[in-house]
Amino acid sequence: MKFNHVANRLDRQHFETVVGMLKDKLGFVELRRTERAIWLRQPGTNVDLQFSRSDTANRDTDKLRSQVSFLSETPQAALEELAVWLRSHGLEASVGSYSDREFFLDVPAAFVDFVIEAMTPALADYGIEV
Repeated sequence: MKFNHVANRLDRQHFETVVGMLKDKLGFVELRRTERAIWLRQPGTNVDLQFSRSDTANRDTDKLRSQVSFLSETPQAALEELAVWLRSHGLEASVGSYSDREFFLDVPAAFVDFVIEAMTPALADYGIEV
């Protein structure tokens, strides 16, 4: 087997707004779409991100442990920029931190089972070549 994609759930009501943010702010392109899901890829990467529309009324209380993660030299500022974009589109968004090098963006009304994480590249320097 070869790794292909990761799937998470977005609230049906805010699905298109979050997809729009990923396209507008992070350059994701749409690979495939069905009535209930979308597959996206950020150019220069080789792992796809799938989002499924969800009608879940409650949110995962432990979702901080499930992330869609990005690398950034300025992770907090990068997430704050996304939070501003989301707020300008009518969604409550907040940025928190796991440490001084790892931050997360939560959009409670839209993210069902995950948060968006940004961390410094040094945290992903595992010293192996693939």
